[in-house]
Amino acid sequence: MQSRNFYAKDILKIALPIILGNLGFILIGVGDVVVAGRHSTVTLAAISLATAITNCLMILGIGILGSISAILSNYRGEGREIEKYFYPALRFGIILATIICFLILCCIPLIERLGFEPQLTVMIKDYFFITAFATFGGYLHCMAKEYLQAFEIVVFPNILTIFCIFLNVALNIILAFGCGCIPEMGAKGLAIASLITRYFMGLVLIAYCFKKVKIKCGKTHGFCHDLIKVGVPASLAVMIEFMGFNIIAVIMGRVSGIYAAAHNIMCTLTSVSFMIPLALSNATAVKVGFANGAKYYNSMKKYAFTCIKISVGFMACSALLIGMFAEFWTGLFTKDIELIKVCIPIAYVLCFFQVFDGLQVSLAGIFKGMKQTRVVMLSNIIGYWFIAFPLGYVLAFKYNLNLLGFWIALGVSAIVLCSIMLISMLMKFKKLES
Repeated sequence: MQSRNFYAKDILKIALPIILGNLGFILIGVGDVVVAGRHSTVTLAAISLATAITNCLMILGIGILGSISAILSNYRGEGREIEKYFYPALRFGIILATIICFLILCCIPLIERLGFEPQLTVMIKDYFFITAFATFGGYLHCMAKEYLQAFEIVVFPNILTIFCIFLNVALNIILAFGCGCIPEMGAKGLAIASLITRYFMGLVLIAYCFKKVKIKCGKTHGFCHDLIKVGVPASLAVMIEFMGFNIIAVIMGRVSGIYAAAHNIMCTLTSVSFMIPLALSNATAVKVGFANGAKYYNSMKKYAFTCIKISVGFMACSALLIGMFAEFWTGLFTKDIELIKVCIPIAYVLCFFQVFDGLQVSLAGIFKGMKQTRVVMLSNIIGYWFIAFPLGYVLAFKYNLNLLGFWIALGVSAIVLCSIMLISMLMKFKKLES
């Protein structure tokens, strides 16, 4: 019988490189925010609003592709050869990228109707156009990373992400501010930098797949069906969460660009800590997936609870650090005094929200490993659409709390959706035990 330390070590063995990679991935976004903030508050507001919309579409495909490792881990537990699933996964990723690229391009004519300031509208449209074509690089990277993760190959993909932090920052500075014969491009330059970085990451990782894995051809009946069955609810759940945050950015951005900038800073701040439980969730999905496929239900349960304990514990520590040094963390992103004044009260609410955010992503990874993702989608619908938006709107505009009101509502919704998912998980384990 394995000890509790065994399950923690087994998860962390996979999770630690993923943590570095996830931190690297979010730090690429942090680099965009920092460079944009140094360029001007207008540039920061423009990319904040642009990414608020494009991320909602981008995450739809990434959420589906993010189920590849969990599904292939189930197959591995069942004794199947998962080397033959590379080409189906690659085709699926390219098709998804084509669809999302088209949807982003279709949104460009609608931007003028959202009521943003004219200067912001022009910058947002430029950012949209470039980001649409960056989708292919991002999806190739996500697909290849998930495929390797199913084999528990996690070191090189995440080291690559760390390297790309520096690549992206260098490109951001050169293209946003200009250098030599390269003119100053502002928000457009940030978008081009992201496009180059995404294609570099995707193509390098695809080449690594061929080097590291003996890719085979063969029948893969049922793979796409499983990917859609598990991936679509999981993807919609993540999309609903992203929409929850990004619709708030759009609503408050119409009131003032400073609120869009403040919201982006807060989301970036919490995203850095969130990458730790997200990595633990990814690792747990692989381990739970293998245990589920092999029908090792006792091990599956222990992996699940180990992940929850580590994630919630870490986020509680992170919340304490943010609460104690709120002004310092906010000051890393901007020197605008008015913007800092808007951010600091929200940072205190963020501390509370973070703990439950760590719990919900852990539960989402557990359900993904069990191939039971509908409950994740439903809990997010209830939490965001039935609680966060109505309550946030009332607090923001009836009680004049503005952006702070929405963040209070996000904290309440996190409690509700975590409760739904936790109860569902306990019921599922009880059923398996019987």
